[in-house]
Amino acid sequence: MEQLLSKILEKITNTKPGIVCAAAFFVVALLLCIFGFWKTLFIIIFTVVGFFVGSFLFSDVSKFKKMLDRILPPGRFR
Repeated sequence: MEQLLSKILEKITNTKPGIVCAAAFFVVALLLCIFGFWKTLFIIIFTVVGFFVGSFLFSDVSKFKKMLDRILPPGRFR
């Protein structure tokens, strides 16, 4: 999976920015046509939040363990 993502990222970085932005706005336009404004906004917000949670918390295992210890104290549930 990581190799696939690195190939996709490499292809995007070698592509002109105009084409990347056009593709991104095309996807947003399709979402707006299919789901409507509020549902599309909901999807975009959760996608951005998921990206930040994944990139910041899961990049460092100790941060993820500290967050789990705050939510589920070690002596109680684990």
